[in-house]
Amino acid sequence: MLITDKNIILENDKVKLRFPVREDIPHLKRIFSDADIWKYTVSKVQTDEEIEMYYQSASAGLNDGSKYTFIIIEKASDKIAGTSSYGNISEHDRRLEIGWSYLGKEFWGTGINTSYKHLMLKYAFETLKMKRVEFKTDFLNSRARKALLKIGCNEEGILRSHTLMYDGRRRDTVFYSILDSDWKKIKSVT
Repeated sequence: MLITDKNIILENDKVKLRFPVREDIPHLKRIFSDADIWKYTVSKVQTDEEIEMYYQSASAGLNDGSKYTFIIIEKASDKIAGTSSYGNISEHDRRLEIGWSYLGKEFWGTGINTSYKHLMLKYAFETLKMKRVEFKTDFLNSRARKALLKIGCNEEGILRSHTLMYDGRRRDTVFYSILDSDWKKIKSVT
């Protein structure tokens, strides 16, 4: 298991990240109710049943080490801003993916995205000793693509018709990465 401490908190001056608790569900419901955040995602989580399943899946991933979902809290307001996860973990290869990120629309363009991703990258490279962190997004999601380049990711390529979306569209997926050698340069700039 990659992370054994179920009480870790990652934080900087802007955000705090922690694992989910049941009391987060009403806050997730508020964030997930905005249809705009689901435009480029593979799945959609909006009904009470889907939110419960999301919470149960996050809890199961934490318990079995397959996926680590973090709640993102904006420190200035103490409001839950969204979630993001480590997944597709290969301890043998020292590789993981940061994704499954859902940020409330009110937090778009506030620097929260860059801030929490920086914390997750720092923990991945400096504590978990990863050699590679991967990201992927919809080719059509220009906002996410710009944000990934802004944090220092390298665009690696496009897999055409890669993923079936919840609405039936076939998504072209763009892959990005940061290597541990890249992180040494990136962390001094961000």
